[in-house]
Amino acid sequence: MEYLIILIVCLVFLITLKFAWGIRIKEIKKIKEIGYSKQLNEITNKLPENKQICEAILKKLDNESVKIQQTDDKQNKTSLYIAVSNTIFIANIKDSFTRVQTIAHECLHSIQNRRTLLFNFIFSNLYFLYFIAICILSILKMNPFPELSIFVLLILSFVYYAVRSYLEMDAMLNAKPLAKEYMQQEGSLSKEEQEKILENYEVINQIGIKLTNFSLLMNSTLKVMIYTIIAWIFS
Repeated sequence: MEYLIILIVCLVFLITLKFAWGIRIKEIKKIKEIGYSKQLNEITNKLPENKQICEAILKKLDNESVKIQQTDDKQNKTSLYIAVSNTIFIANIKDSFTRVQTIAHECLHSIQNRRTLLFNFIFSNLYFLYFIAICILSILKMNPFPELSIFVLLILSFVYYAVRSYLEMDAMLNAKPLAKEYMQQEGSLSKEEQEKILENYEVINQIGIKLTNFSLLMNSTLKVMIYTIIAWIFS
């Protein structure tokens, strides 16, 4: 019975957040449509290549020790900063006008508190390994404390969300001003073109911030639900 209650609570939690934050599928579609707008991309095509943009922004942040790698893989659309190797990986985002803000976002990650970044990297991996371990142990009926495992998973999920959300929100909120400063100093775009780009960055950010938070919470909650179902079936 307790497993069913946990599942219901998790489900109600996600539904409540989705309603409270106004998460809608059409908003996700809207972000994709704006992000790959040909008209907006034609404007940002006047700017330098992604690596040059990244180098210029890192110089502005006085953090030129960061290594930069970019890929031409058309399937890879995820850019990220890896704290352990101090490297920014730039995905194939040549056809997206958001590339300046995306690069600024990753550059901002590189100047965040290194202890927090390393903690997030290590903790995220341990959190995932713990989830896999308790699932396997429960399937093999080798976990004598399934309820305690759920409680620990909840605690780990909260810590994971708190740290990851802090890092992401800090970068997301500061990426637009940094991108704006870069475009103003770079000089390839007219004032009107810059304003058009920045207006659409604002639209994307308004949707993207709540979607990022919801995605982090949903992924953590789904782990709890998945393990609860496994513990229930194999108890």
